[in-house]
Amino acid sequence: MLKLYGITQSRAFRPLWLLHELGLPFEHIKVDFHGEGIKDPAYLSLNPNGRIPTLVDDDLVLWESMAINLYLARKYGVAAGLWPDTIEDEARALQWSFWVMTEVESALLSVLMHSRVLPQEKRDPEKLARNRGLLARPFEVLNTALAASTFLAGDRFTVADLNVAAVLSWCKPARVPLKDHAHLDAWLSGCLDRPARKAAQLA
Repeated sequence: MLKLYGITQSRAFRPLWLLHELGLPFEHIKVDFHGEGIKDPAYLSLNPNGRIPTLVDDDLVLWESMAINLYLARKYGVAAGLWPDTIEDEARALQWSFWVMTEVESALLSVLMHSRVLPQEKRDPEKLARNRGLLARPFEVLNTALAASTFLAGDRFTVADLNVAAVLSWCKPARVPLKDHAHLDAWLSGCLDRPARKAAQLA
């Protein structure tokens, strides 16, 4: 059986969401990045980085949430439609998955930390404002792409949409409004309304 180590309130949310989309049986082992479990020698033998998530699939041990998702979708998601049909759309799935990590995740995480997560005395208004500003361009890039196409890699929801939406799901808790990006806003709402996303959020 597949095993996924991590908690919902982390990047493990991404593979949790995908596993629910796939409907695969799996064991969810709740290792918290703040807890002692991440320092346990047994866990470090799987992921010597001491981070989450980690996926175990028979003899394969895989780190990094995006790598895990691309693997799961490619191996188990073809029949479910979660892996793109053409090599061109596969390339788009890779493109958008890497794009959201390099262009959005760091800035959006900083906004979340300095607006909601950190204690008030540790929040930096300058970092908050600067990173909010950094999000404007990538949000417009994504909004423009979604004005031309309903989904990011083909004519249906795939791992590309899931990977990008999982990062952008931080917009709401970070209080980042999307009203000026109507196509992005509607697409993200549709992604986050999927039953598998809701099930993963409760995992």
